[in-house]
Amino acid sequence: MKASGIIKTLLPGLLPLLVFIVADELWGTEIGLYVATGFGIVQLAVIYFKEKRLDKFVLYDTLLIVALGLVSILLHNDIFFKIKPGVIGLILVGILGMSAFSSKNIMMMMSQRYMKGIEFNDEQQRMMTRTIKLMFWIFLGHTILVFYSAFFMSKEAWAFISGVLFYIVFGVLMLIEFVHNLLTRKKNTQEYLPEIDTDGKIIGRMTRSEAHNGSMKLHPVIHLHIFNNKGEVLLQKRNKNKLVQPEKWDTAVGGHIALGEDIETALKRETKEELGLKNLKHNFITKYFWQSDIEKELVFVFMADINEINFKPNDEVDDVKFWSMKEIKNQLNKNIFTPNFELEYKKILPNIKIKPKEL
Repeated sequence: MKASGIIKTLLPGLLPLLVFIVADELWGTEIGLYVATGFGIVQLAVIYFKEKRLDKFVLYDTLLIVALGLVSILLHNDIFFKIKPGVIGLILVGILGMSAFSSKNIMMMMSQRYMKGIEFNDEQQRMMTRTIKLMFWIFLGHTILVFYSAFFMSKEAWAFISGVLFYIVFGVLMLIEFVHNLLTRKKNTQEYLPEIDTDGKIIGRMTRSEAHNGSMKLHPVIHLHIFNNKGEVLLQKRNKNKLVQPEKWDTAVGGHIALGEDIETALKRETKEELGLKNLKHNFITKYFWQSDIEKELVFVFMADINEINFKPNDEVDDVKFWSMKEIKNQLNKNIFTPNFELEYKKILPNIKIKPKEL
């Protein structure tokens, strides 16, 4: 797990605190409490409607703001509120510490939400654990500073340490990681794919050329079927320069999952690269193994719906159009579609329930 992955996991829950610090400086503690609480409620609602889940981290952070803020106002002593970031810090230190120094890696489980079907080998888990340990010591040091500033330093110093300093530290970490990744890409322009076993566990890596040279090294890919409100399925015509199945009609989106990339990221990347579509809602359907004369894949299949072709495919796609199931059936076994798509048409598409009126 990279530092940026951990930051993305933790950052949403810390936003209400940053909002309070800014609002408190502008309008005072009481108004800051109202603004931060409102922000937390809106954030909870957005996450719920977008991802259909209750973000407990954001909820707990908002409730802590309310509880400690009310105590501070009622007792006219802001020390109770000033230790609040330290309390959150202790919670995070506990989570990171348990993940880094025990057998129960909570952070890894949180970050693997969209990585169903793919696991990490022992070496990769050790690398992730080292990253989490680094984050643990950073959080621990920051939490100690927060408590110290709450009791022995000015309000301005506390506000800087509990809020701004936190984001400066993580900003520096992200910048370092960005520069490191940039230098790494310059040193090695070869594209690598993960090699996996039949359970989806990563056991090594391979180049893209190795994936298609008959080595039969198993690697993961994504396929996305897109339907319109007539129940027709969108297909793309592969470019004539493609190594595999050139000039054949294929699934709307298909591509490899790169080494170090999760399924969700690969799906969004390929959808944007091939069709120019962003933020397309999709559902996971199934996964299956596919083997041809030159490669062996674990295919993760998704579906989405869209009514109009109001997007521009990239240069790797010669054409896109919606096909009815009858049209596809009439053209089967005529060397028009990729064998992979014909398999999915027969085995998977009939099981996808399309309700035109609800699209």
